Amino acid sequence: MKEKLKELIENSYAPYSNCHFACIVETKNGNFYEGVNVENASYGGSICAERNAINNAVSNGEKEFVALYLMTDLPHLAFPCHICKQTLVEFFDNKALFNIMNTDGLSKVMTFNEIMNTTFSKEDLK
Repeated sequence: MKEKLKELIENSYAPYSNCHFACIVETKNGNFYEGVNVENASYGGSICAERNAINNAVSNGEKEFVALYLMTDLPHLAFPCHICKQTLVEFFDNKALFNIMNTDGLSKVMTFNEIMNTTFSKEDLK
């Protein structure tokens, strides 16, 4: 999964934050859907990799997920923002696993409750 995410992160479009993310979600049916972050000069028009992957799955008829794999090119681990967490609440249950990693090899597997207690803030962008 890490190698696929490393390839996928190259498709990220982040000219404003210069923080690139790639995400793959796994459905209960065993299918995988991909997404990257796509920024916009009108910041509200930007969309995170997590929501892009979930929206891709939903567009293909999938609405139940068992795992999420998220990679960033930041030197530390970065967690889903609060908008993404609201989407996670909509489609993931307490049994889902969240695999958070960066391109340097740091990684952490988290439960639903653990991921909900994380933040993404301006400190992550430094």
